Amino acid sequence: MKNFITRILSGAVYVGLIFCAIYFFDTIPAIFLVFFGLVTLIGVWEASRLTHGDEQNQSKVVKCVDALGALAVFASFFFNEECGHSLASFLPILLYGLVRFTIQLYITNQNPIKSLQQSFFCICYVAIPLGLMSTISFSENSMLLLSIFIFLWLNDSGAYLVGSTIGKHRLFERISPKKSWEGFWGGLVLSVIAGYVMGAYFNDIFHGPSALLFAGWGMVVSIFATLGDLTESLMKRTAGVKDSSHLIPGHGGILDRIDSLLFAVPASLIYLVVIKNLL
Repeated sequence: MKNFITRILSGAVYVGLIFCAIYFFDTIPAIFLVFFGLVTLIGVWEASRLTHGDEQNQSKVVKCVDALGALAVFASFFFNEECGHSLASFLPILLYGLVRFTIQLYITNQNPIKSLQQSFFCICYVAIPLGLMSTISFSENSMLLLSIFIFLWLNDSGAYLVGSTIGKHRLFERISPKKSWEGFWGGLVLSVIAGYVMGAYFNDIFHGPSALLFAGWGMVVSIFATLGDLTESLMKRTAGVKDSSHLIPGHGGILDRIDSLLFAVPASLIYLVVIKNLL
């Protein structure tokens, strides 16, 4: 019972911080920058642990540089949008690349190619998708970004409720034995219904596409959220760990909370651009 209460409380705090960071985006963008910048930094730190395996075989200097590099990537996306697509906004990314290659010359206890691959994978996997949230918020509107989180939360709830009740057919047993096709369809249907309702009755709040296109967006988020979840499960299974860390009581690490988001954000941006320009 105590663990359940801890899980509920920590989850509520996490959701509350996300809501505040997005809701006040237009008036106090610094909240968004600081909160999701911290999420990016921790997410890359955790991803680095998963990809490098035993921490004893990983240089602490590399971990620090990669974490700061991730923060630079996220901030570059943010300031590029806020400053009107200035090339100067991407100077921190270039600086990270130069520093990362340079310090590898002085590390003798690692396979240099493998180490560089792992570092750049973590940046691409975590920092770039989170950086794209700034693109959605600036080029579209922050409430559309909040819509992605609503889809993700409803998808998780639907998948859990249906999967735990009638789930029998394994979705991807090799990677995640507990996930079922029934749960997948439960999450997808709930996301599609939510999208239609948001588009039909609350579009004055979300300022999004039509109800049918909003419903289609819910389907896209549900599908790619599942793929994102499975991808992190594959990484954890390969690393031989249950959670990416123990940072959030009852929930694991930051990466365990944003794994679905990392696929849902790029997929959403593609979907929004396509329907905006072709439909």
